[in-house]
Amino acid sequence: MPISEDLKQAIRQRARYICEYCHSPERLSANRFTIDHVIPKSLGGSDTFDNLALACRRCNERRYNFVASIDPQTKSIVAIFNPRQQNWAEHFIWTNRGIIIQGTTPTGRATCIRLDLNDTRYPEEDSIQETRRFWLKTGLHPPIDDPWQN
Repeated sequence: MPISEDLKQAIRQRARYICEYCHSPERLSANRFTIDHVIPKSLGGSDTFDNLALACRRCNERRYNFVASIDPQTKSIVAIFNPRQQNWAEHFIWTNRGIIIQGTTPTGRATCIRLDLNDTRYPEEDSIQETRRFWLKTGLHPPIDDPWQN
């Protein structure tokens, strides 16, 4: 059964209209963000409010049905960030004036790798980093209560 429009709107409001993984603002996107299953349906997840998150298309597609990744520092397999059970600010900070998301914990680092939150596979001028530079000019990025390190 499809997720109702009312439930989608409640998820968007709970997320404050930002991607719950990369903290991109939905209002600066050409399209509405997608609804992500934190525990994928393919792994037994449900369509309940407590298992759904707002995700930009980039994060949703890169997350696919992965729930774990490798922390590049410890080389351990760890669960990726779960926006229903964890606080973003406890696992990530913005660096380079709001251009780069840096994982500060094994979960944060593994999530940065799994979701390629900084588009490191692409030339910087053709990546989310360039987009974030533009967004900074709008004053809508990054979210005001996100932690920073310059």
